[in-house]
Amino acid sequence: MTSADLWFDPKCPWVWNTSRWLLEVERVREVRVRFHVMSLWLLNEGRTGLEPWYERWLADTLGPVRVLIAAEIAAGQEHGNAVLRELYTALGNRIHHEKVEIGPELYAEALAEVGLPQHLAAAADVSTYDDALHVSHHAGLDPVGEDLGTPALHITAPDGTRSAFFGPVVSPVPRGQAAGRLWDGVVAACGTPGFFELKRGRTESPRVD
Repeated sequence: MTSADLWFDPKCPWVWNTSRWLLEVERVREVRVRFHVMSLWLLNEGRTGLEPWYERWLADTLGPVRVLIAAEIAAGQEHGNAVLRELYTALGNRIHHEKVEIGPELYAEALAEVGLPQHLAAAADVSTYDDALHVSHHAGLDPVGEDLGTPALHITAPDGTRSAFFGPVVSPVPRGQAAGRLWDGVVAACGTPGFFELKRGRTESPRVD
């Protein structure tokens, strides 16, 4: 079976759409999706010249990422990825649809929804799991290159061939066979030797789904 590994920051609306698309792809193609944590705060740490609005937007992004990585570690190697999938969905629905402010209430509600212990919320304000976060972050982004950020997607074919790239960036989320057709195109593109980029300017803000 083909594997699709997505690295996400839970506050990013674009990767939220990519993640929901991949869950649709699982329904219509023989694909196993796995989720991994990266951090836009970490990606931009130490950079100068960021636009003021983006600096403000980044200010509260580290807490949710720390909670996620703490939950993954607490669940252990066998169950950590399943926990990430569930907790990301619980956090993402609240962040992107319910517009819940990022903070303790958000963490408590999301952890409770997926049956995880409340003490994991305290990870948002400490650096205990930052080393593990760095490892996960770089595992996803280093193969993509050029500090492109999220969505970072790695596709592993049944024969072990692996491709890593940024994207796809899509709005709204394709559903059903439309999701499958986009997947087929992505696989064809990333499997083409020497293929690097296909892009057009964004004409709208993300419509999250």
